[in-house]
Amino acid sequence: MSELQISLLAIGALVVFAVYLYGAWQHTRYRSRFGAAFKPAGEDALYQGTLSDVGRAAARLRFDDMPDTGLDDGEEALFPGMLESTDTPDEQCETISDDTDYIAVMFASAPLQASVLAAVWSRRFDFGPPIHVCGVRASGDAWEKVVAESPHSYDTLRIALQLADRNGPVTPARLDDFREMLRDVADVMHTELNLPEAGEALVNAQRLDEFCAEVDQMVGLNILPAGDQLLMGNEIARVAGRHGLVLQADGAFHLLDANGRTLFTLRNFDESPFMPHELDDIPVIGLSLQLDVPRVQHPAYRFEEMVVLARILGEDLRADVVDDHRMALGDAGIAMIRNQVAAIDKKMQAYPVAPGSPLARRLFS
Repeated sequence: MSELQISLLAIGALVVFAVYLYGAWQHTRYRSRFGAAFKPAGEDALYQGTLSDVGRAAARLRFDDMPDTGLDDGEEALFPGMLESTDTPDEQCETISDDTDYIAVMFASAPLQASVLAAVWSRRFDFGPPIHVCGVRASGDAWEKVVAESPHSYDTLRIALQLADRNGPVTPARLDDFREMLRDVADVMHTELNLPEAGEALVNAQRLDEFCAEVDQMVGLNILPAGDQLLMGNEIARVAGRHGLVLQADGAFHLLDANGRTLFTLRNFDESPFMPHELDDIPVIGLSLQLDVPRVQHPAYRFEEMVVLARILGEDLRADVVDDHRMALGDAGIAMIRNQVAAIDKKMQAYPVAPGSPLARRLFS
């Protein structure tokens, strides 16, 4: 073999090796930029059997008015999912009542399919707050959630118009429209319809809306770099993924509990959504770690965990946890916020609508 051939073979081998190294580098680069952003919820650092950084720090923070969960001190912080209920969609039917819903009942002479409510399904969100439908099967005695695709037949149907949500109470005109729609459905199907008067429902709607407006609070902790420095989207995704936060369709990173429900959200400080294809080099002025108070159980306890997580995220991103005036948020400011969160919890329990319960989650959706 000539020296020229040997040289060509050597060059070819070097090229193949260089291509291999480049591919491996690109793969590693891709995973470091985007893999963390889509880390599965099952890898959430807060729910590992071993102590995460968040778990260790949270275990050290205790408050006198912690809820009694029956767990040993510190265990709640290590296994936050244990504080959550495992309600099912059917249990939502148990939350329907005259205090929160206008309830019409349809009695059938023969079992009805969900398809008979085609008008209801097509107009489910036309009346302000949403409609919830529950039914009792011919062969059963328990209420279950009914949707348009339900394959079963029902002897009795409850069609409930929620009286208020985050957009306000149901209006008299929309309630009248809802009642008229149900009359039309009952006439076509020749079914008996129990349709209560509207007056009491409208009074309850106003009272419920006032309660919701009073306790509907979103608490946020700002994570901002010093001076004119910026954070980069790929670094945010990497750090967020390390601590179990998952980028979702709303453009925010979510920390989920053991049942897949959101505990905290990490959002862009300017409220613009994070887009997966833009995370590579997008500059960000700061972040806001947020807690939707009515939608989580034991919100004061969750706020304690959020403070720990905010500080850890700040350390990893070389940023500070600050208030809306960009001043460092110290223990006094954190205690004040926590007291406000605890006050909301107390008001909700007294109504009673327990924070994070199935009823709270549908009222504050």
